[in-house]
Amino acid sequence: MGLLESSLLFSSSVSVFGGLLVLLLFCLISSFSFHLKDDRKEPPGPKPLPILGNLLQLDRKIPYNTLVEFSKEYGSVFTVYLGLKKVVVLAGYKTVKEALVNHADEFGGRDPLPILNERNQGHGILWSSGDSWREMRRFALANLKDFGMGKRACEDKIAEECEHLIELFLKFKGEAFDTSKPMYRPIANIICSMVYGSRFEYDSPEFKSLLNRIHRLGPIMGSPLMKVYNIFPWLFRWISDRKEFHSLGDATRKQNIKLFSHLKETLSPERCRGLVDAFLVRQQNLEESGITSSHFHDENLLMTVSNLFSAGTDTTAITLRWALLFMARYPEIQDQVQEELGKVIGSQQVQLEDRKNLPFTNAVIHETQRVANIAPIAIPHKTLQDVTFQGHFIKKGTTVYPLLSSVLFDESEWATPHTFNPAHFLDKDGKFVKQDAFMPFSAGRRVCLGESLARMELFIFFATLLQHFRFTPPPGVSEDEMDVNPQLLLFLEPPTHKLCAVPRM
Repeated sequence: MGLLESSLLFSSSVSVFGGLLVLLLFCLISSFSFHLKDDRKEPPGPKPLPILGNLLQLDRKIPYNTLVEFSKEYGSVFTVYLGLKKVVVLAGYKTVKEALVNHADEFGGRDPLPILNERNQGHGILWSSGDSWREMRRFALANLKDFGMGKRACEDKIAEECEHLIELFLKFKGEAFDTSKPMYRPIANIICSMVYGSRFEYDSPEFKSLLNRIHRLGPIMGSPLMKVYNIFPWLFRWISDRKEFHSLGDATRKQNIKLFSHLKETLSPERCRGLVDAFLVRQQNLEESGITSSHFHDENLLMTVSNLFSAGTDTTAITLRWALLFMARYPEIQDQVQEELGKVIGSQQVQLEDRKNLPFTNAVIHETQRVANIAPIAIPHKTLQDVTFQGHFIKKGTTVYPLLSSVLFDESEWATPHTFNPAHFLDKDGKFVKQDAFMPFSAGRRVCLGESLARMELFIFFATLLQHFRFTPPPGVSEDEMDVNPQLLLFLEPPTHKLCAVPRM
């Protein structure tokens, strides 16, 4: 071996040794930092391990249940470490409400997961903060209302999609089928009509590819490898799920750029067809005024539209799937819903104004949202300033997890928290009553901006489907055998199952 080769080998060995030494020192310093004391009283919590933090103590399949158990031992404000990341968890209705509503300024930041930060880059609505978030949220909320959210125009769009969904269910001729993909089509189309200004035909290749990508995101985001990546991104950049996630995002981006280009070519400022048109008009007006530092740029448009689809499709479709599964599981409750629907509206088209005359149906929908608990932990928050909360000091920039499952199953707020019981939302006279601890959309300034749209969709779709179909387990399966144990992907989804939709009229 020559002198040059020996020198290179020695240099390489030193580099590897140096890298390992730096990694070891980093781990030791991080481990030591777990135990550094502050004069101010920080939230207590279970003792973390070096590097791994409290990960080994969390239930792999239902980690949020472990957090609920921790709250019983350490209180409603406590600390856990997810790897090296410090997280303050808020548990119970009173604590979550106090933080998100009464201390909205302190807890109003957003802490995006690494994979989502790579994709969103601080743009859009869901994962952004600061002025850009405020501007995009204000714009999206105003324009979604303009294009029908909470109005009769939106009811008509939902009614149209109900007709298409009924036709789709009828094609199964009462035989068992998987409800997952069929349920996504009408919900996604409502977002399409409000964002792009028009709906897609269900057999459109463009629409099918959009739905396939939305449908695939949950399993990717919920995969074990992706969870590990979000905790240790500096170690696992190579994983296949990360590559697939970005591949799906690139395909959606490419499709949206094409759609935006067509909308721009046919744009009429006097007649905006949807949210994209309104954004493009605002963008043009700002450019004509010589304003170049606006938040109305292409990246914000792309991410805002992407956020609206991911948040507005999955959540509503999954909740409706839970509702139909619960009806098959609890046929006596389905009987009561259908009896009430028959007495109040018969075979007429369901309208939002019917909700006040259908207290039991409304209660069943609310109880479905409570028990389904599809987002057991709210999208992570971050403190925007130092705050002393319930006697605990929480530093600026700390990640905060509002534990919504602890609110929806709070034993001090619900008579039978772990039982599907529509009476939670009914008074002694059978009238519908609101419950303060009903918080599936989170609360405060970060509350879901599509809440009113989701409520409208859930009511009209559910009532219409129960008008037209009787939902039963597959042949050979009894109601008691229907599995209602959730699977955790991006959201808490129903277990894989099939239902029969038997026509009633």
